[in-house]
Amino acid sequence: MAAPVASDLPRERPRALPRRPRLAYAAAALGAAALSLLLLETLLDRRLEQTRLRQLGSEVAGRLLLGEVALERFSPAALAELGGMRLAVGPRPEPQASSDRRPADRRLRRQAQRLRTEICRRLPRCPVVWPTLGRPRGVWVEMASPLELERVWLFVPLPPWHAWPPDPLLLGLGLAGGSLAGMLLYLTLEVQRPLRQLEAALADVGLEARPAAVAARGTRAVRALTGRFNAMVARLEAASRERATMLAGIGHDLRSPLTRLRLRLALAAEAPMAAGELALAEADLAALERITRQFLVFAGAEAAEPAVVVPLEHLLAEAAAGVDQPLALDLPPLERRVRPTALARAVANLLDNARAHGRPPLRLVLRPWAPPGWPPQSPPPEGQGFEIQVWDHGRGIPAEAWDRARQPFQRLDPARGDPGHCGLGLAIAERVAKEHGGCLVRLEGPEGFAIALRGHSLPAQPVTSGHIPLPTGTASVGSAPEAGPC
Repeated sequence: MAAPVASDLPRERPRALPRRPRLAYAAAALGAAALSLLLLETLLDRRLEQTRLRQLGSEVAGRLLLGEVALERFSPAALAELGGMRLAVGPRPEPQASSDRRPADRRLRRQAQRLRTEICRRLPRCPVVWPTLGRPRGVWVEMASPLELERVWLFVPLPPWHAWPPDPLLLGLGLAGGSLAGMLLYLTLEVQRPLRQLEAALADVGLEARPAAVAARGTRAVRALTGRFNAMVARLEAASRERATMLAGIGHDLRSPLTRLRLRLALAAEAPMAAGELALAEADLAALERITRQFLVFAGAEAAEPAVVVPLEHLLAEAAAGVDQPLALDLPPLERRVRPTALARAVANLLDNARAHGRPPLRLVLRPWAPPGWPPQSPPPEGQGFEIQVWDHGRGIPAEAWDRARQPFQRLDPARGDPGHCGLGLAIAERVAKEHGGCLVRLEGPEGFAIALRGHSLPAQPVTSGHIPLPTGTASVGSAPEAGPC
């Protein structure tokens, strides 16, 4: 198969990040949030505990003052019922059931001591604060009672501060930390690492070195950038192969006519050149001129030609005027926007191949063309196609040799190649077809064998100050319609 050009390269649309990596990053973010919450609770637990105990100490001090004033007029039972307090009367409150008995935990005792300190700071006296031995978790605070024989105790609940749900502030900070950690992980693995790989691959691009294709991974934008880099590497590789092939072909194809000219010039120095020898020398010069022109065309010397609207029937009739064999023309009127010089040269190459390798009579056919599957009754699109067929009655190119025949500098039968032919005819015709968004195909039928050049009208380019802007380089083929199935 011929070396790919810009329009041959696959244009893969970047897909979104797969579901499994997204779930993995979400799980990593949740894990980081849980770890952040645990660290925050560990680091800020003591400070939050002190803050809460200060607030609780202020509340308990106020309740003690109100309760002590109320005990002067009400009994403890009436005060408990009216104020919604849990009061106990006796020397020291104890759990009611023996099954509830358990030693007070160290944290409860520390909290009770801290609460007593906060209450003492707010009251003129320091009450006794006794941790409960049962459930619910809390402390008993002694109240100043007017009762002389009995002591009154106020129960203050101290629920465990590690119960679910956690503190809203810590929960929010933990979720924020987890989201930040997940985002950093995502940016590191899906953006930074692929970009570093792409940077390393770009550093390897040189005149001779060609890096391997980079695996497309990461975010949508990074995968799109990687795809463009791989396409660039493929174009550079194709251009390098074409350059090496062209340089090798120049030396091979020019050697024979140059050797013959050198021999005839050496003989002409001894005796005048006969008419036959002069004709042969002119033929060699024509072959050299043809080979040089083919090399220039294949190297892209006409890539800057602007696209204009031309009647294709007139263009093809002019290209077929120089054929010295019987040629039938079937050219209905058809206007398309094409690069006329390149298209005429491609058709001339197809006619030369048919004249050199086929059998007369030849036939040149022009037909409209649309991609397969286009509704016949629908109006033609803006880039309506065309098909140029060159028929002959020879045996044609076998299907198994078709791909090799379109490669540059390839002759299926070198022994019958005419002077001046260097194996670039089909390669140039296929490149012109691809520049017009089409392709080159082989046809077989009762009328013989044909090679068809298919393409589309090129898009109109803006005109500024009466000048048509020229495409830059061979990469301008990307502005043509994409090659459809042929």
